[in-house]
Amino acid sequence: MAQETPQGGSGARGPEGQQTLSNLLQESRRFAPPAELAAAANVKADAYDEAAADRLAFWERQAGRLQWERPWDTVLEWDAPFAKWFTGGTLNAAVNCVDRHVAAGRGDRVAYYWEGEPGDARVITYAELQDLVNQAANALTELGVAKGDRVAIYMPMIPETVVAMLACARIGAPHMVVFGGFSADALRGRIDDSDASVVITADGGYRRGAPSALKPNVDEAVKDRPGVRTVLVVRRTGQEVAWTEGRDVWWHDVVERQSTEHTAEAHDAEHPLYIMYTSGTTAKPKGILHTTGGYLTQVAWSHWAVFDLKPETDVYWTAADIGWVTGHSYIVYGPLANGATSVMYEGTPDTPHRGRWWELVAKYGVTILYCAPTAIRTFMKWGDEVPAQHDLSSLRLLGSVGEPINPEAYVWYRHHIGGDRTPVVDTWWQTETGAIMVSPLPGVTEGKPGAAMRPLPGISADVVDDQGAPVPNGGGGFIVVSEPWPSMLRGIWGDDQRYRDTYWSRFEGLYFPGDGAKRDEDGDIWLLGRVDDVMLVSGHNISTTEVESALVSHPKVAESAVVGATDPLTGQAIVAFVILRGEGADDGDALVRELRDHVGASLGPIAKPRQILVVPELPKTRSGKIMRRLLRDVAENRQLGDVTTLTDSTVMELIAAKLPGAKSDE
Repeated sequence: MAQETPQGGSGARGPEGQQTLSNLLQESRRFAPPAELAAAANVKADAYDEAAADRLAFWERQAGRLQWERPWDTVLEWDAPFAKWFTGGTLNAAVNCVDRHVAAGRGDRVAYYWEGEPGDARVITYAELQDLVNQAANALTELGVAKGDRVAIYMPMIPETVVAMLACARIGAPHMVVFGGFSADALRGRIDDSDASVVITADGGYRRGAPSALKPNVDEAVKDRPGVRTVLVVRRTGQEVAWTEGRDVWWHDVVERQSTEHTAEAHDAEHPLYIMYTSGTTAKPKGILHTTGGYLTQVAWSHWAVFDLKPETDVYWTAADIGWVTGHSYIVYGPLANGATSVMYEGTPDTPHRGRWWELVAKYGVTILYCAPTAIRTFMKWGDEVPAQHDLSSLRLLGSVGEPINPEAYVWYRHHIGGDRTPVVDTWWQTETGAIMVSPLPGVTEGKPGAAMRPLPGISADVVDDQGAPVPNGGGGFIVVSEPWPSMLRGIWGDDQRYRDTYWSRFEGLYFPGDGAKRDEDGDIWLLGRVDDVMLVSGHNISTTEVESALVSHPKVAESAVVGATDPLTGQAIVAFVILRGEGADDGDALVRELRDHVGASLGPIAKPRQILVVPELPKTRSGKIMRRLLRDVAENRQLGDVTTLTDSTVMELIAAKLPGAKSDE
């Protein structure tokens, strides 16, 4: 059990006694696996010992779950920090995701229940998906796309997005999916860096009840880019679009007339599968490179293990966008490699009403739901009565992804969505890791609200201090990975030195992703967000995650975001932004004092916020991440930075307007 530690708590010590990260939050609630689930679980407790005894043999067995055209010669070649997995082996990702299921007689199984935001729907079986992918592969070949060519995909959440990715994988053309909410400038930079020669897009998609155009951004992005020879356009919304003859072609004109037969080539295990760009500390985004064999091995196994997938009976829904790595790994490659039936939804959770997600769970009999803590806290804010209006009894497992989940959000999710019968798997991983790294196993782990628990079998993750030494139980520090893993990034596209500098320079021989973490008294791992978000208050390094969790544990708070602001007395002071539950909730001085005292009682006086601002909304990207950088600008009275990636840029004006009336009782 994690023990309460007053006045700054315990922490890993550096050479001069400086704390790496204070460990403040306590949590005593535990949820054992349901007996029926545990008895039939895909992965049992012995998997940890099996992997520890021979890690490479363990991953070799998981690779054997795939179809290889040529077996590998070597499991791992490790020339730190560069890895090659299953060298000499050949396979095709699209064949593993589609063809082999059809060949095994499962062509009639549903691959996707797709739901458009306006209410239009499609049901696509594996046999139908095979035909669609083959047609798209033939079309790309006709358009001159060859193995090794990069293809940019800038699409809404429609089935053609999955088809385009798999068609690229089939012919060996690395795809580079750019989230449809990104600007023309962001798209242009990624096209330039990857040297993409073809862009696949749509006229638009639906968002919040209206068509949202995409083609104009593509036109702007590829202007004066002669290297982009083709723009392939899916007609989704019917909007009028500008057209460049000789470059622009309609999907329905070139793809739908193709043959449904296509002979797939087996590609080397280390052949590039995709590039995904993630923002860096500099202006230039990082192109994270993932290859085929190791990536597919780990996403397929982790999807099967962490979600206890029973492909014959489960209906699985990752409520994310394919433009993010969660969509790549757990909407497309992991579920399809396992022959899963998935739900895919185009729109927002509140269109046309706030119960849309729960309506879809009931409609399709969803058994496994995987979504972000930001979504869960939004549902908390909307009220318990919204999900209560829908039949959610089909759900048997819930998952969380994207950032650390607050304990209270975890408990709300388990109770109001899972009916207190479902395990919650709180997963830690990132674009760079490719697949889940730290997570409960639902048939093994006694769940602990807010904790990602322990590394999956075959994963060597640890928490270290600022000298790279493992921290004791009860200590805080940095999460690292000490051994290569199959789905790891193979580098930054075109920049090996940046790869070394970004991930391997902080601790010798250790991969450091930039996240803070702690071990509780049981040795379980809690993620504490980016180390950039750590606040140094009176000599104590305090995680924003823990203060936010303390605030959300108050019954009147639905969501919070915390930042550090310069303070002449303490170095940095804690500034909190909170959204209250329910409409018209009182946000007066008495409530602010109550919230400050609540944080003090939960974490110790050192963690009391200097200021608490009650706000109507928080600045979030379209992927649901809170933009704490902008909140720091507000707290420091600085000019706001770039707001173009926000869902709603007017949110910052509302927050800035609240600042002069910021409340503090000290």
